[in-house]
Amino acid sequence: MIGQLFFGQASPSGRFSGRAILAALVFFAGISLAHAATLVPPGNRSAEQPGVPGGSTKRTKAGGTTFEAKYRKVYALLKNDSALRKKIVAAARAYGIDPIHIAGAIVGEHTYNVDAYDRLQTYYVKAVAYLKADLSFAYDGENVSDFVRRPQFAECTASSSYELWSCRERVWNRAFRGKTVDGTAFPNNRFAAVFFQPFYAGQTFGLGQLSPLTALQMSDLVNRVSGLPRLDANDPNQVYETIMDPDLTLDYVAAALRKSIDAYAEIAGFDISQNPGITATLYNIGNPDVRARALKRENAERASRGEAPRFPEENYYGWLVNEKLPELQALF
Repeated sequence: MIGQLFFGQASPSGRFSGRAILAALVFFAGISLAHAATLVPPGNRSAEQPGVPGGSTKRTKAGGTTFEAKYRKVYALLKNDSALRKKIVAAARAYGIDPIHIAGAIVGEHTYNVDAYDRLQTYYVKAVAYLKADLSFAYDGENVSDFVRRPQFAECTASSSYELWSCRERVWNRAFRGKTVDGTAFPNNRFAAVFFQPFYAGQTFGLGQLSPLTALQMSDLVNRVSGLPRLDANDPNQVYETIMDPDLTLDYVAAALRKSIDAYAEIAGFDISQNPGITATLYNIGNPDVRARALKRENAERASRGEAPRFPEENYYGWLVNEKLPELQALF
């Protein structure tokens, strides 16, 4: 039954694959967490779309286009490519989420970040190109693998890739961001932008517009569920190839969304699995654990004052996903 649920049928021997069993465990663990949490119903909590950042507006105008035109372009890619939709469904099934969450993340990124390519094949071509590029994850000549050996990172001993890189990001924010340390002035910018964007700050790639740091965080989960090789910060070409290749990156997109759903259920006590605008928002802004803890603290304070809890809220990006939900759901 589990094999049929996730992959249609068991193997010829009658035994289920390790991937099928792992996918089932992820799926049923998510169900357990969701049942213990308060459901966030579908739809937007804001009647009007929250403000879109100026940078996104500026990039869109500079490209001679509009947000609606960019949305229509990525929607057309999804609608016209049945193979892509099948890949999205397969990735969603492996991580026990509705495919609408993956579609929402893709739509949001390509509406407010960069235009989608017209054909899926273009992403494959770009992936091959990154195998030959001269890439490094470094700042001011210091490779990130050397940088995280500094004593400030001694507390980061977690075994999982998510906990390890999340800890390193926290240390960056606390001890280095916008500060001068050992004679080096570090930018007041995100860890991902400073060390993991070898072309220019803020750049993300691929169908899911993943950052390399997010891919590194999700590496262990994707290895367990999908069987893909673990990523290594010392091999940025492998990381970028993974981000660009649709056959690889969709598993990472699904893993990131699964992580957000689980974090909000386990930490903040909210089931966001039926609101793709919220999962899209978290995909956009990142750090779901940190945000879930902040919401938990806020609601504890509200409870102490006799106030009702505040539900998770969508940003401009997630608002669009919920607004377009009937159209997106029709794809699947």
